[in-house]
Amino acid sequence: MTPQTAPSTPPCNPCGLDSHRQAKVQVVEGSAKQALETGRSRLLVAGLAFALAFLIIGLRLVEVSALGQGREPRLAEEPTAPSLVLGRADIVDRNGMVLATTLPTASLYANPRQVRAPHQLAQRLAAVLPSLDAEQTAARLASDRAFVWLKRNLTPRQQALVNDLGAPGLNFQRETKRVYPHGSLAAHIVGFTDIDNRGIAGAERAFDERLRGATEPLALSLDLRIQHIVAEELAASIERFEAIGAAGLVLDVETGELLAMASLPSFDPKEPAAADEERLFNRASLGIYEMGSVFKIFTAAMALDSGMVALEDSFDVSRPIKVSRYTIRDFKPRNRSMTVPEILIYSSNIGTVQMAMAAGTQRQQRFLERLGLLRPSGLELMEIGDPLKPAVWREINTMTISYGHGLAVSPVQLVSAVAAVVNGGALKPATLLRREAGDVPAGRRVIDPETSDVMRWLMRLVVQHGTGRKGAAEGYMVGGKTGTAEKTVGRRYADDARIASFVGAFPMDRPRFVVFAMIDEPKGRKDTHGYATGGWVAAPVVRRVIERMAPLLGMQARPAEETEGADVRLVPASHQGFTLAAHRPG
Repeated sequence: MTPQTAPSTPPCNPCGLDSHRQAKVQVVEGSAKQALETGRSRLLVAGLAFALAFLIIGLRLVEVSALGQGREPRLAEEPTAPSLVLGRADIVDRNGMVLATTLPTASLYANPRQVRAPHQLAQRLAAVLPSLDAEQTAARLASDRAFVWLKRNLTPRQQALVNDLGAPGLNFQRETKRVYPHGSLAAHIVGFTDIDNRGIAGAERAFDERLRGATEPLALSLDLRIQHIVAEELAASIERFEAIGAAGLVLDVETGELLAMASLPSFDPKEPAAADEERLFNRASLGIYEMGSVFKIFTAAMALDSGMVALEDSFDVSRPIKVSRYTIRDFKPRNRSMTVPEILIYSSNIGTVQMAMAAGTQRQQRFLERLGLLRPSGLELMEIGDPLKPAVWREINTMTISYGHGLAVSPVQLVSAVAAVVNGGALKPATLLRREAGDVPAGRRVIDPETSDVMRWLMRLVVQHGTGRKGAAEGYMVGGKTGTAEKTVGRRYADDARIASFVGAFPMDRPRFVVFAMIDEPKGRKDTHGYATGGWVAAPVVRRVIERMAPLLGMQARPAEETEGADVRLVPASHQGFTLAAHRPG
């Protein structure tokens, strides 16, 4: 029997896969690798795209910032746009209070070539910017130019409203705008600029080059607190006496600094175009006026300083002086002789004329020239008046000028001259710039110190016993002089139009400040007995200014017994026998 052989068994497959399954796995693995490679390629392409984009943006930023292309138009180089002054220093008062500063603003311009429906856009702009004229704006938007201004110096709210229109062709230019925080208070001193920040008036014009591009503020001599007091008191007097205007000044007699210079009516420097000529006119520096009896201060100082008149001299004032067709009279005649103190106390025209004639015409001319009254003031403003003086100085001119008629000067000139009379005899130029202790000029001597002593005493007598009594500020030893002058209309004096003024200095034992007030065309009142003279109208203004400003400057009112003792000490040493009691008017 043939033995049986067992059937053969196929070899073992460790993975348990047949060839078909192995092929399938290979296909899957190949697809994954291909997908991975594709993803990597896409990531690489995307990365390169982003890198290229950032490179383009970076190059564009460099081009814009470094090369200046693509930014807001450089309007200073545009033939159709004005040059712009972008930097301008602040103007401050002596205490650092800001009077003028510069703020960033946006100005609206358009590229008419990009504007669609200009008439419709003009109507929409006029709705959000009411100051725009719709027809004029439409004409600008319809032009074929590439650049037109629409409105300069928009407020942030106005800029937002224009932005909300979403109109193509409209753009904003960054600019600066001059701002005056205190409005009309010091408008004639500070002045204003044009729309391109170029100085047009006041300190803005006088110091235009200094202010442009500067960072340090320009410090003026002005004290804003005192400026406010002067302006407020002048405004009250204008209202009370129904006047047409006024001017007031406060001058430091030791330094020549003007702490206040007000001219009313005033204007808003933000909108100078809205003001008429009367408001823009600076009465304090540009106005030229015959000052009336205030000039008797200078006549007395000249006569006494020359030695041609002595303090003890008497002059007959009982009869008017007739020269040709002119007759010189006193406002309140007194039929007797008067001493020099009485002539000032009672403001006698006749006595003043006789003092001037005793000194002589040439001496009068030279003296007024030394005081700076025959040439324009050197104050740092462009708005400076030129004095009106006789072409030929005759005897009649000497007479009338002695009591303030026939020579017209500005208030700035007047206060500078009075300061020289009371400060020991040195004329120091008035300034609107703050002076440090080492910068104060010595001044030019115009009278002897002893003459200055005499004049301080005489001016004190006027306030104590004469026409200036309403200018007496209790405790401050004020001395001064009133003035009332008829205004000229054409070549004639007007009977119903006058300038009422008062100039005072204090304290008279050691003067520190001169205060001046001038009211233009005041009307008499029932409580002034119909008078509108310097004593009734201007002297009270000076008194109130002194009473309000002195405490602010640390000058407290002194007790009566102290000021009365100082009054006696005012009598010059060389005239101790000429006592106040002996020559007090009866």
